[in-house]
Amino acid sequence: MVNWIDWQNAKGVIEYGPGTGVFTSAILDSLQPNASFFAIERSPELANIVRKRCPQATVYEDTVENVVQLCEREGLQSVDAILCGLPWASFPEPLQEACLDAMMKVLKPGGQFVSFAYWQGLLLPAAHRFRRKLDNYFSDVHQSRTVWANLPPAFVYRCTH
Repeated sequence: MVNWIDWQNAKGVIEYGPGTGVFTSAILDSLQPNASFFAIERSPELANIVRKRCPQATVYEDTVENVVQLCEREGLQSVDAILCGLPWASFPEPLQEACLDAMMKVLKPGGQFVSFAYWQGLLLPAAHRFRRKLDNYFSDVHQSRTVWANLPPAFVYRCTH
């Protein structure tokens, strides 16, 4: 998830849905000293877990649909990278579009978006819809090899705006 990001040039980074903070720790370790970072987690319980695990991280209890306002609060007009742990395959189409539309307002041209998905999720129509939407929103979309050691098996979408 984090290895693909251009950390040398990433001055603004957001994490969507950090969950328990596994990727948050890796992001914080990868950031340049002058980079800005915050995470958006809807669940208060998970946000508290991330805050305990990564006390130096700013974690907003909010929805990614409000990313424009959160960037303004952080003094960021745009960001270079967004790393995402959201369960896109479980989202209805209007929510997928609202989240993607909001993201495109803050992600710089040339910015990177990375999100993982589970193979079992591909059984859901929303997962196929999300994959098609990626092609509409991004100029470049790649899918990583499957990580079979992950339970359940997963892969990563790597997208460039």
